[in-house]
Amino acid sequence: MPWDWDKLQKKRRRVMGGGPGGDGNPSPEVDDIFDKVKKYSGRKPSIPIIVLVVIVLWGLSGIYIVAPDESGVVKRFGKFIYTTAPGPHYHLPMPIEDVTKAKVTQVKRIEIGFRTISPPPNARYQPIPEEGLMLTGDENIVDIQFIVQYKVKDAADYEFNVLMPDKVLKAVAQSAIREIMGRSKIDEVLTTDKNRIQIESKNLGQSIMDQYGAGTTIVAVQLQDVHPPQQVVNAFKDVASAKEDKIKVINEAQGYQNDILPKAKGQASKIIYEAEAYKATKVNAALGDANRFLQQLTEYKNAKDITRKRMYIDALEGVMSNSTKIILDDKIQRNVLPFLPLTGLPGESAKTPKAGAE
Repeated sequence: MPWDWDKLQKKRRRVMGGGPGGDGNPSPEVDDIFDKVKKYSGRKPSIPIIVLVVIVLWGLSGIYIVAPDESGVVKRFGKFIYTTAPGPHYHLPMPIEDVTKAKVTQVKRIEIGFRTISPPPNARYQPIPEEGLMLTGDENIVDIQFIVQYKVKDAADYEFNVLMPDKVLKAVAQSAIREIMGRSKIDEVLTTDKNRIQIESKNLGQSIMDQYGAGTTIVAVQLQDVHPPQQVVNAFKDVASAKEDKIKVINEAQGYQNDILPKAKGQASKIIYEAEAYKATKVNAALGDANRFLQQLTEYKNAKDITRKRMYIDALEGVMSNSTKIILDDKIQRNVLPFLPLTGLPGESAKTPKAGAE
C-alpha cells in the first residue's frame, strides 16, 4: 500500500523532539538517512523498511550534548543513574532513559525584601516588607533588602535531594539572616556590622543547605539596603543626628585636650627645670662662698695680720673700683701740682668734667 511520507515525517519529528532537550528538529545526519530511505524505497515501502527507519530514528534520539557550563543527570525510568560531563553523550532512548541538564557555572540570585521591576540604568524596585521586616536583639524592627547569590554544586543532589531547591534556599537565607539579626543590636546593624552580618548569614545558610544535601553553593549574601520601618525613620534620624553631635562634641573636647595638655605639661616642665637650675645656682654659689670662707679662715689662722690686711685691701678694691675720686697719700700730695679740672680720668666723661678732685 502507498505510504504517506508526510505522516512519517511528522512521526519522525515527534520521536526526535519528544526527548529531553529535543526541539523537533533532528540533526542533518538523521535527515540524510531519512532522505536516502525515501529515495530508494519509492512510494510503496515495505513494512520491514518502515520499522527499520522508525527503530533507527528512535535509537538516534538518545544522542545528546552537554554544554561546557552544564552537567547532565541521566535517569532510567526516573531513577538517577549517573552524571555526565560536558560533551556529546548517548543514553538509551525514551522512555527507558532521559537526561536533565543543569547549569553548574551560572551564578543565580534570589531577591529578598524587594523585587527588580526594571534593570539598570533606569532601575526600579518594588519593596516587599513581609520578607524584609526583622526583629533585632534589642527588640527593634529593621527592614532589610538583600540578595543571595548561589550556583549548583552537585547536579544530582540539586535534582533529587530537595524539592524546589530555589524556594528552599530562599527560606533558608531568610531564616539564617533572621537568626543573625536576633543576635545583633540595631545600631550595629545600621552602621558598622553589615559586613559581619553578610559573612555569618552566608556561612549559616550554607551549613543548613549542606545538611539538606541540596547540592548548592552560596556564593555571597549582599545587603542592599538596611533601614528602620518607614513609620519611625524620622525618629531614628533624630537619634542618629544626636549621636553624631555627641561624637562631634567628644572629638572637639579630645582635640582641645590633646592641644592644651602638651602645652601645660611643657610649661610645667619649663618652670620645674628653671627652678631646679635656680636652686642649683644658689646652692653652688653658697657652696662656693662657704668654701671660699673656709679657705680664708684657714689662711687667717695661719697668718692673721697678713690675711686681715689682704681682706681689707680686697674690700677697698671692691668698693672703690667704680669710684671717680682720687685719693692721694699725704706724702705724695705735696709733689702733685693742683691743676683743675682733672679730665680723662678713669670713670669720668669728657663732656661732663667734674671739678673738685681731691
